[in-house]
Amino acid sequence: MTLPKGWAEAMLGELVEPRSGKAHPSSRPDARFIGMEHIEAHTMRLLGTVPATEMKSAANVFEAFDVLYGRLRSYLNKVYQPDFGGLCSGEFIALQESEALLGAFLKYRLNAADFVSFASHINTGDRPRVDWDQIKVFRLLLPPRSEQERIVDALDELLSDLDSGVEALMSAKAKLERYRASVLKAAVEGELTAEWRNTHPNTEPASVLLQGILKERRHKWEQEQLRKFAEQGKKPPANWKAKYKEPVAPDTANLPSLPDGWCWSFLGECFEVHVGATPSRQEPRYWGGGIPWVASGEVQFCTISSTRETITELGLNNTSTQINPAGSVLLNMIGEGKTRGKAGILDIDASNNQNCAAIWVPETPIPTKFLYYWLLFRYEETRQLGSGNNQPAMNSEIVKGIPVPLAPLEELEAVVELLEGQLSVLEYLFAEIERLEDSQEALRQSVLRHAFSGSLVAQNPLDEPATELLKRIAAERAERANKPKKTHTRKPAKRRKQLQLA
Repeated sequence: MTLPKGWAEAMLGELVEPRSGKAHPSSRPDARFIGMEHIEAHTMRLLGTVPATEMKSAANVFEAFDVLYGRLRSYLNKVYQPDFGGLCSGEFIALQESEALLGAFLKYRLNAADFVSFASHINTGDRPRVDWDQIKVFRLLLPPRSEQERIVDALDELLSDLDSGVEALMSAKAKLERYRASVLKAAVEGELTAEWRNTHPNTEPASVLLQGILKERRHKWEQEQLRKFAEQGKKPPANWKAKYKEPVAPDTANLPSLPDGWCWSFLGECFEVHVGATPSRQEPRYWGGGIPWVASGEVQFCTISSTRETITELGLNNTSTQINPAGSVLLNMIGEGKTRGKAGILDIDASNNQNCAAIWVPETPIPTKFLYYWLLFRYEETRQLGSGNNQPAMNSEIVKGIPVPLAPLEELEAVVELLEGQLSVLEYLFAEIERLEDSQEALRQSVLRHAFSGSLVAQNPLDEPATELLKRIAAERAERANKPKKTHTRKPAKRRKQLQLA
């Protein structure tokens, strides 16, 4: 590789050294503390600090214009150069500016994709971290010190423009998120179909729809009981129909009012709820068959068209899971507040694990997409449901008790159609923003590559070549190493006077 004029190649450890030393927060009560959570991934942006006095144990010391490099999960690319001194997490390596390497240049260099890739592939695991000895061998091209300053000035200007563009995209995305939430709210509360209702005044109300569902459900129960009696060769006893338990009507006192023709129900009234199961992992014969099997991690407010795992007929028959028809809604019942409450809608026939409730619509053609969008709208409320201290979880009874607004059947279909029309436009806009964000990041890395290959700014023949700078630094290090170390003569410890007992 041909080096740009005046440049040299060197290892990171030849150019800078980490700052050593720790301090207890009590010794620096006015200091600010930077933790890993305070640096935004990839952007070199400080999100905030906390007073050092909030920390209980010793922390690393850094000085103004040191470069803080996050060594935990290097792929997060957490780099920051503060203009103040303070204390930081032990997950940071504080690198001091040197005669060879300008701190601001180093900041950008560590932020470049090639260094991130280098550091990220050193160690593996859930919480990979690197240390200085591992990253100091990274080889980089070193410009003359004066050219480093010109490169930093150019990067400051170019990347600040890019950052402004990214901020504008983030603002646009936040506005779209708010608009999507308002569209969902309008859909499930009837505002979206207000005009539709005006043009369809004679539609059968939802209360009639609900009564038909309950009537059909009772009829199916009676038919099943008669079948059991026939199999046993028994006559139905007197008053056997009285054993049927009607669903308890929901308490609507604290629920918002609904448009005319709508009514409140609850999930267990108008839907069937089934809980899945996981075939034994110790039985290879249960796995790898032709039946799709949904794990809770795949239920992420999405359409499920394929699954990562499949089970066999034997696995299906040896567990309590079942095959859910396409169109069923899956609801996560367990998870540390992250997955619990999230839903997915099946585009295929599939079984599921025990952490998900599978919701069917057997007695009526209620569009399950309406239920899916209702669960999306009320996600925050649903995820708060559950019992237990260590890992709160819902069960089938809690799921059945989730309130559901019902509209006339034709209006439910209109709600879904209008809602999906608006959501499809929003999804297109979200995809465009993500494409622009990706292109902004690609442009950012392109600018950094040009900067560190010598093609961003012009070389100046009057600059001191980096090779001369490295020679001088190496000579100074050798001279320090050859100086005799000072020896300290230990003074003899004073003997303590011993008290004599009288």
